[in-house]
Amino acid sequence: MFLAAAEAASETPWIFENIWIVPAIPALSFLLIIAIGKRLPMKGSEIGLASIAAVFALSMFATYTWVDQIGFTGGHSEESAEGDTGDAEYSETESLGGGVQSVVLDTPGFAAAEGDESSEEKTESKPVPNACFADEDTGDSDDAEYGDDVDSADKDAESQSSDETDSGTEASAGIQTVSLTNPSGSSVYAASDGYETRGEAIITDTCWFKTGADSSTASGISVGTLVDGQSIMMLFVVSIISGLVHIYSTDYVNGDRRYTHYFAFLSLFTAAMLFMVLSSSTLQLIVGWELVGVCSFGLIGHWWEEKPNSDAALKAFLTNRVGDIGLLIGMIVLYFGAERTFDIAEINRQAVAGEINQLHLSVAALCLMTAIMSKSGQFVLHTWLPDAMAGPTPVSALIHAATMVVAGVYMIGRLYPVFWEGFMMPGTNLNAMAFIGGLTTVGGGLLAFVQRDIKKVLAYSTVSQLGYMVLALGMGAYTAGMFHLFTHAFFKACLFLGAGSVSHACHHSFDMKSDMGGLRKYMPKTFWTFMIGTGALMGIPPLAGFWSKDEILVGAQVWPGTSSEKPGAFVDDGEGFWLAATGGGDGTFTIPFIFGCITAALTAAYMTRVIMLTFFGEYRGGGAHDDHGHDDAHDTHAAADHDDAHDTHDAHGHDDAHGHGGLPHESGSRITIPLMILAFMASVVGFLNMPSGFVKALGLPEGWAHRFEDWVEPVGTGQFPAIDHAKPSLSLAVFATGLGLISILVVRGYYMKLFAKDPMATEYTDGLASKFPPLRALHNVLENKYYLDHLYSGVIAGGTTGPLARAAYWVNQNILDGIINTVGKTGVLLGRFIYRFFDQGVVDGAVNSSGQAAGLSGQFLRGVQSGQVRNYATLMFGATALIVAVFMFAV
Repeated sequence: MFLAAAEAASETPWIFENIWIVPAIPALSFLLIIAIGKRLPMKGSEIGLASIAAVFALSMFATYTWVDQIGFTGGHSEESAEGDTGDAEYSETESLGGGVQSVVLDTPGFAAAEGDESSEEKTESKPVPNACFADEDTGDSDDAEYGDDVDSADKDAESQSSDETDSGTEASAGIQTVSLTNPSGSSVYAASDGYETRGEAIITDTCWFKTGADSSTASGISVGTLVDGQSIMMLFVVSIISGLVHIYSTDYVNGDRRYTHYFAFLSLFTAAMLFMVLSSSTLQLIVGWELVGVCSFGLIGHWWEEKPNSDAALKAFLTNRVGDIGLLIGMIVLYFGAERTFDIAEINRQAVAGEINQLHLSVAALCLMTAIMSKSGQFVLHTWLPDAMAGPTPVSALIHAATMVVAGVYMIGRLYPVFWEGFMMPGTNLNAMAFIGGLTTVGGGLLAFVQRDIKKVLAYSTVSQLGYMVLALGMGAYTAGMFHLFTHAFFKACLFLGAGSVSHACHHSFDMKSDMGGLRKYMPKTFWTFMIGTGALMGIPPLAGFWSKDEILVGAQVWPGTSSEKPGAFVDDGEGFWLAATGGGDGTFTIPFIFGCITAALTAAYMTRVIMLTFFGEYRGGGAHDDHGHDDAHDTHAAADHDDAHDTHDAHGHDDAHGHGGLPHESGSRITIPLMILAFMASVVGFLNMPSGFVKALGLPEGWAHRFEDWVEPVGTGQFPAIDHAKPSLSLAVFATGLGLISILVVRGYYMKLFAKDPMATEYTDGLASKFPPLRALHNVLENKYYLDHLYSGVIAGGTTGPLARAAYWVNQNILDGIINTVGKTGVLLGRFIYRFFDQGVVDGAVNSSGQAAGLSGQFLRGVQSGQVRNYATLMFGATALIVAVFMFAV
């Protein structure tokens, strides 16, 4: 059995070994657009479009290959969540497709997966192969063939298992864990007692440099790619969203004065995100993380000539630098805690195996959570994200749906064992991640309700939905969090691009109250796609958001019938609730569940407000007429395709005016076709993770259930915690949907009554806020965004820079200037003293004395040089006498 699996896994698919090509293509596109883009007919956009088409093709091929390996049969059954209590017995091998098989053994209880004594004797957690580990015999690295490292015991077990399979005998319950690796060194298949193994990462790495003097213990730092269900999911999302944004942008930013620059950074943005999601080490992850931030800075400030835009870019950049401090500290702690390794798979393995000190894991998880708060807009570091709407609308869609802001959520999933163990999620009912996510999801939803800018409503909606994802992951509902990231990408991209289409028709304005209204009559394609995206965001069945939102609420295991009742869950034994045991149970997350329910109601409410202000009532923009009767005013516009109707499409940074007066009209096909594709995706992708009960009720094949979970969540790999799955509840789905429908009816009723009085009105002049001071105070708090910007800019920055500047000025004037002035005055006095006493008295006196001595000696010598011979004879006689006297006395 194992031998057959080994033969099937002996070759890694080409696309997985060469997946580095995917981020390399848009990176090369960036360089080419910068180098020659302006000289091309389409100003470089053709290079960007060609590169994203290649990325899309390779990503789809990688997705198909991964799905084919995992298979499309089996499915996850909720009944299995309760666990079996019978004796362990062998279950027939189940094909996972693509030649990769899985062994499923029924075992007593769940604790075996957590490592009880008997399980520990059978299962050994082995280090993940690294390209930098030295081969003591040859001195060469083993990055070419890790499969040779399988020990003889494992080979014996493999051979024995194969013989048993051929003879039809049952497998022994004592089979050891066997890891079969592909030529690139990653394990694609493993089986441990009683548990299916599925979705282990395929790692292809190269040794960057080695460390350690002793060749037998030498290690080092490797770089490479890591392919698993999570990274494949992100390839799928990023390639589709980025591709549609590229197409949309060719119309939306056509004529922009930095058109070439825009497409260059769009390619680099895509490359940075793809590089990050495929990183095999935390060092690479940090590089991708920062590259995404740099690209967002450049694109948010695309129209930097206007100060609000450059301020927004700087705010995003600086806020993320705050989180990056936590990122770097957390990664350093992980490096030392995991025995000096940057390999993500090895860090996860050690975290699952309990080989990393709990203090290290907790500190690392808290520090990394700070980075997630800044990057993914979690409370209280979310304030940069709504201001990022200063960039072009397609950039907003890309940032909010598939790149920048989902990077933090992606990192949680990539290092999930670190957070799982660091926050001690098993058996808890609240932790830092779940609390921050819950606070963010409610806080963001409340802020969205008071915005008049349609893009800012969607921005705060993104904050809220990111909080939903973090909330799910904090509750241990890994698949639910990742699935919501997946579905959210499509309907939020649809909504942002729909907002751009609306602005495109309303003379570049995003103000719902002043410049929109009644647009469903003029923009039917945009209206219906926006409605589908809104329904998905609200969680209206059967749209995508319904399935992922419902799974998050189920993951709290609060609603009756949803608890898995596995070790780690709270169990009622008749005398009260007690914690069964530390294990796979996710606990009972009552507070996060309440946060989630409130958010479900808020989301439906603020999005209904957007729909009513934008598409209902009467048009309030520049071309509105007094009679408001324009049902057929734009037949000529409706007939035109408008592909080339607009040379400029945004209020900022364009060379010429929009050129459209009068009433709105539908956007061109390069805008509406991406909207239709995204609306279609928002309608159908939710069916990828249907519960088994729903599949059975529809009479569909059982293999259609929980496909997303099977493809994305790894099982039994030794690099991912043993997570149980709560059981879906129809009554909970009805309850959550009911909350949304009630909110829709209330808000719709409010505006329908308002429009009946005045179709041009946007709010009551005598509303509840004007009558009740507490509501007015709450409204003011929300309009001022909880005063967090004031806290940061006015109190912290102003309170720091103001007093600090004044203190520095006082020090400069009274201390530094005093010291400098004193030194100057002392220098002047010293100079005067030296001049008067030393220069004038000593130096000049010595010079003058030497002159006088020279004059006197000259006068004396002048008398000697008289020119008379008798005088010279006298001198010579005297000198001779003197010399004789000297010799006489000397001798």
